[in-house]
This record gives sequence, C-alpha cells and structure tokens, in this order.
Amino acid sequence: MPRGSDTLAAARREEILDACAQLYEQKPFREITLGEIGEKTSFTRTSIYNYFRTKEEIFLALLEREYRIWIAGLEELTKACPLSAAAFSKRFAAALEERRCMLKLMSMNLYDMESGSRMENLVAFKRAYGDSIQAVERCLKKHFSAAADDDLQRFLSSLFPFLLGVYPYAVATEKQKEAMRIAGVRYERRTIREVVQPFVEGLVQGFRRDAPS
Repeated sequence: MPRGSDTLAAARREEILDACAQLYEQKPFREITLGEIGEKTSFTRTSIYNYFRTKEEIFLALLEREYRIWIAGLEELTKACPLSAAAFSKRFAAALEERRCMLKLMSMNLYDMESGSRMENLVAFKRAYGDSIQAVERCLKKHFSAAADDDLQRFLSSLFPFLLGVYPYAVATEKQKEAMRIAGVRYERRTIREVVQPFVEGLVQGFRRDAPS
C-alpha cells in the first residue's frame, strides 16, 4: 500500500498518469519505459512501484481515467433537453473528439495493456468500461425515449467496436500517408468528429422516438 495520506497517494497517482499521457503524445507506446515515466514525476522513480508494477498498468489506468472523463461528458449530455438526431450526434461526436487519448489507447494498445496488468487493475478498468456503456444507454434513453430496447442494444453493439477503429482512420502518420500515395490509395483527411458524427446520426435516425426531428 502507498505510504502517506490518501490525498498524497491520489495526487502522486495522477502525476504518474499525467507523465504517461505527456510521453504518449510524443512517442509510441512500445518506446516508452517505466523509467521515463518515473523521471517526469517529482518524486523518486522507485516510488512509482508503490502504485504500478508495469508501464502497462499505468497506461491502463490512464485509459480508465479517460473513460471516466468521457462518462462525465455523457452525463452532461444526458442532462440536456431532448435533441434531434442531428443535434445529438453532433454533441456526441464533439465529446469523443475531446477524448483523443482514449481512442488512441483503445485502437492501438488495448491488448498489451490488459495482458501486462494485474487482475485487480484490469477489473477496475472493466468497471469503467461497463459504466461507459450504461452512460451511453442513459443518454440515448433521455434523448430518444421512444426507442425500442433492440434499437438501444443495436446502437451499443455497433458503437463500441466502431470506436476501436476511429483513431487510426482519423489520424494518419506522414509515413502512412506517403505509403498510400505510392500505393495509389486516395487519402481524405477527416477529424474524429467527422468520422463519428455521421455514424452516430445514421444509427439514431432509425430509432422510433418522440424527440424533436
């Protein structure tokens, strides 16, 4: 167990996650080491082992935090007055645009993070994942109250696999773009919002609903 107060432990844990997120913006997952993450914190590198055993556990906790932030955004959307399919999909896509790190981790490194983490850490992450599914469902019920249960389940079973592919589709490296140019593959840059919004709108337009059109 980490020493010191719960407040200090929580602050140090957040500092580790912040350091991890900063490195992830600059380097690929495979090139980041536990030592590098520790060097970006204000306490000794060995202290990091009081909180995480592997870099995979740190990244998984970062993904869990990203899910929690997304859930908070979904709850705010749930509080809004019922929206049309177009307005809802715009707001929903905007919330995901802000979770670029979450989408990148989901798309690129999920299996590595899960396989390199202890069961207790994996269970904590899976709870956040489950909570996100429930948050999306609550949001749909608020804005499309007449939607049938099978409509809601179809949305959920389509959305979460779709999210795994959003980041690599919306964010291409210069090397990838050059390879597509040489291969004769047309590349059209689209933002995360531009990828997500029509997909979500297409799903909710099929709902039987009493929200405004």
